[in-house]
Amino acid sequence: MRSFVLFFMVAGLFLSACTHEDKEVRTRNKFTGDWKFALVDSLDSNGYHHADFDDSNWRRLDLPHDWSIEGTFNENNPSGVGGGALPGGLGWYRKTFSLPECQSNKMFFIEFDGVYMNSEVWINGHYLGKRPNGYISFRYDLTPYLLFGEKENVIVVKVDNSAQPNSRWYSGSGIYRNVWLTSVNPLHLDQWGTFVTTPEVTQDAALVHIEHSIRNDFDGDTTFQLLVDIFSADGQKIGSARAADVRIAAGETKVIDLSTEVSQPELWTLENPAMHTAVSRIETDGTLIDKYETDFGIRFFHFDHEKGFFLNDQPTKILGVCMHHDLGALGAAVNRRAIERQLEIMKEMGANAIRTSHNPPAPELLELCDEMGLIVMNETFDMWAKAKSDYDYSLYWDEWHERDLRDHIRRDRNHPSVMIWSIGNEILEQWDSTGIRITKELASIVRELDKTRPITTGNNGPSPGNSLNKSGALDLVGFNYHHEDWLDFPNTFPGEPFIATETNSSLHSRGHYDMPSDSVRIWPKRWDIPFYDGNPGNSCSAYDNCRAPWGSTHTDTWNLIKNNDYMSGMFIWTGFDYLGEPTPYQWPSRSSYFGMVDLAGFPKDPYFFYKSEWSEDTVLHVFPHWNWEEGQTIDVWAYYNYSDEVELFLNGESLGTKSKPEGRFNVMWRVDYQPGTIRAVSRLEGQVVAEKEIHTAGEPAIISLSVDRQSIDADGNDLAFVSALVTDKDGNLVPDADNLIKFSLDGEATIVATDNGDQTSHASFQATQRKAFNGKCLAVIKAGRKPGSVMLKANTSGMPEAGIRIELK
Repeated sequence: MRSFVLFFMVAGLFLSACTHEDKEVRTRNKFTGDWKFALVDSLDSNGYHHADFDDSNWRRLDLPHDWSIEGTFNENNPSGVGGGALPGGLGWYRKTFSLPECQSNKMFFIEFDGVYMNSEVWINGHYLGKRPNGYISFRYDLTPYLLFGEKENVIVVKVDNSAQPNSRWYSGSGIYRNVWLTSVNPLHLDQWGTFVTTPEVTQDAALVHIEHSIRNDFDGDTTFQLLVDIFSADGQKIGSARAADVRIAAGETKVIDLSTEVSQPELWTLENPAMHTAVSRIETDGTLIDKYETDFGIRFFHFDHEKGFFLNDQPTKILGVCMHHDLGALGAAVNRRAIERQLEIMKEMGANAIRTSHNPPAPELLELCDEMGLIVMNETFDMWAKAKSDYDYSLYWDEWHERDLRDHIRRDRNHPSVMIWSIGNEILEQWDSTGIRITKELASIVRELDKTRPITTGNNGPSPGNSLNKSGALDLVGFNYHHEDWLDFPNTFPGEPFIATETNSSLHSRGHYDMPSDSVRIWPKRWDIPFYDGNPGNSCSAYDNCRAPWGSTHTDTWNLIKNNDYMSGMFIWTGFDYLGEPTPYQWPSRSSYFGMVDLAGFPKDPYFFYKSEWSEDTVLHVFPHWNWEEGQTIDVWAYYNYSDEVELFLNGESLGTKSKPEGRFNVMWRVDYQPGTIRAVSRLEGQVVAEKEIHTAGEPAIISLSVDRQSIDADGNDLAFVSALVTDKDGNLVPDADNLIKFSLDGEATIVATDNGDQTSHASFQATQRKAFNGKCLAVIKAGRKPGSVMLKANTSGMPEAGIRIELK
């Protein structure tokens, strides 16, 4: 602890030598640049944690970093195919840094948003601790061991992901989320030191309550004032409160509650996610000691057992998707733009909710959901004390689960997007009496920290006799699958609210079609039986006619959710394909088939099923492609909205007008293939709403490039996603093109990944070339730090070079 008097003496002595940033009462800076890394074979430290260890031959890199994604796909990797068939291992990170003498009066903390897994940290040779959980955010106090002035400090992190398998999906390895260096005065708001709630909200006024957790690390007792101001999104002060002459003992953490009323509040909604900021200040005798900003939203919601979910008194169907944490070809290494792109694609489909399956997410995801207007089911655990993998979190459950749950809730409870806590997914204790005790324990911890949100679990045995439901500790009954039981829910769970925590498990490969399309393939036969009887090349049909045995088709699932008010909503498994769990196949597949969007971000056909039902955009989506064998019988489907009929033409000849049968969300024609053109026209009361043509494509002739954003930030982190389509001379996508596209780049940027959405590809994501998969592939460009423009070029044999310019601003 530090003396209060000494603080002012030291501060006064060195202020003139400090920069403006050094004079700030609190700083929080990214601590991600210029680390050194080594992947080692032995568990022996070899002195790597010593401050004077010679790391001059180690690799230099910036964080976040995932070393697994850089590895080679191999079915013999201990992670298994379920873990993505990529390697784990043991990695060490080291960073050298210095601090000016004028900051020696401050306290310093290093904050990790997530390290996968079993991380251990040293500062200047002093051991700080270990965190086994790879998804939890945590921090260490560096203050007692720091050196100032000309002396250098060395932070060392050991990451042990060598015990495999420890995950049912791709986890990644390393310091794969952001790291921060925070400095504060010894009297300060503690980590995650505020909790903002709005216990009373109407259209006319809102009561804003702010709980502050304040820590005194001075040697002596002191007295302070706490002031808080509330600001609207446009910077207007709309409320304030204060507590004067608060006494706090040395070494004490004191909780202080303040409240203020806001008139005519701008509510956080899905359409207008208005954010507010609470600025909390600690002062002593008029001197600012700490300043802490908390972003929050003003909204209210509830679940009704008869009418479903209400947000701000408006009935709202939760239209959600489950998302794993990997970012496709980028692996698990967090990038804000990559997350934002995924969320944009889901919102364009019409989704309004995300389930963080099955772990605490990166903070950036929640920040983006706050800003973009997405509801979040925030999940903590995939297993409790009973294991699902040989080396998973169950090994650490007894020692760590309470700490990890508390840290998760405290970190995320100010996000207005978070509206449901999930304390477990398909927990094996569902069928064990210990599930009752553990559910009660976990729920009590959550309620101690946050009474404003309901608690659920995703149950794949969702009966009243399930131990988790039997505990009486849950607020929402969560169904993973079992759609055949949903209609009986009001009788089975009288008076209980319903949420479909996980649905579908439908299977698709982009651009592949199995006919007849009205014959549903249930692959595999059972979850625990290996599957070898599918398609050559390990493909699944992109019609809504292939699903896992525990799941359901999109049509069957949405029929129930759409037409029953008490069904508050659903979370599709999954929004995007993800690395690992390549159901129904095993090797050589290495990523999932569940997504509405493939791993590269290209929508599959069912994406437009939901867009036609969930979004406000006009949709007429006709498929499949029109390159087949002459005389072959082809099923042509159309998803559409804002229309009452669709007419299909083949080479100008009408094949008839159709409307959706009851319980269906598409129309279908069975057509004898002839090359040429199919054209669909949707109409409402005879008036044309939309038209769509698909032409038989000729030979590959052109690489067509497009970019998601023409201009990106020259900040060293921003990304541009460039799609490369192989077309014929007339611009028609060649649906089976597999040309090898070679990318090159001129300018201050880097090609950091390529992909094509093929679940069976074993090519390195770091390669600068990629085969097209069913006509498409992707290049991901990371900006440098110099403004200007860059040119991405694409080449393949027998076609002219293509290029696209991207501006760095």
